[in-house]
Amino acid sequence: MPPAGTDELLDLALDAAAAAAAVLLERLPTARAGATTKTSATDMVTATDREVEALLRDRLLGRRPADGFLGEEMGETPGTSGIRWVVDPIDGTTNFLYGHPGCNVSVAAEDGEGSVVGVVVDPLLRDTFAAARGGGAHRNGTAIRCRPADDLADALCATGFSYDPDRRGRQGEVLARVLPHIRDVRRLGAAALDLCSVGCGRVDAYWEKGLGPWDLAAGGLIAREAGARVELEGTLGFVLAAPPGLFAALRDLLVDSGAPRA
Repeated sequence: MPPAGTDELLDLALDAAAAAAAVLLERLPTARAGATTKTSATDMVTATDREVEALLRDRLLGRRPADGFLGEEMGETPGTSGIRWVVDPIDGTTNFLYGHPGCNVSVAAEDGEGSVVGVVVDPLLRDTFAAARGGGAHRNGTAIRCRPADDLADALCATGFSYDPDRRGRQGEVLARVLPHIRDVRRLGAAALDLCSVGCGRVDAYWEKGLGPWDLAAGGLIAREAGARVELEGTLGFVLAAPPGLFAALRDLLVDSGAPRA
């Protein structure tokens, strides 16, 4: 059963994420205005990232002012309630800049045991993924489950690449070693949606190295509540989400291919 108070948190997350996603759609025609770089020439941030994060902060803390807040753009504000909101205002900023499917808003609430609720809204495909810990995962209100995959050779996998050119090269080498052993690979460019794709069976598995908490808090819960096994970088050296029957074989292949060092 979900923890007490989960319904309130989930309703608030859904409301805030929907409002933020509406702003993304409104700003899409002028997405490149005011775009700048962060850690590298390929790591983009836009005025809309900052606008949407401010909207999320106002909506969430306006209703629950004692909660903490962690956002990708504006950092962390401690709280006293035991709940912390973790948000990514635009996951897939490069996709947003190009008007390409694969951008989303990610909102999660955490307690001392991890994510309690998670919501990921894809405004271009009109998908809302949501989960509550112990309460399952849903896509547009319909329950979802990961595919019961167990054969590595038939696994359609997703991955992502770092903004750092050197790490990107190493990750490409890992992919070259992995690719002959799986069905194929997809590269969406948005970690939260990749995790949701595992949860709804759009791909069988997903791995990536170098992600932030805002990339994982909502999508990781959604994948886990949909039946996937999800391990974070502290355990493996990279993030891996896969059905239980596929997890060990893919983990071993990735480790042997150098994923923890990429």
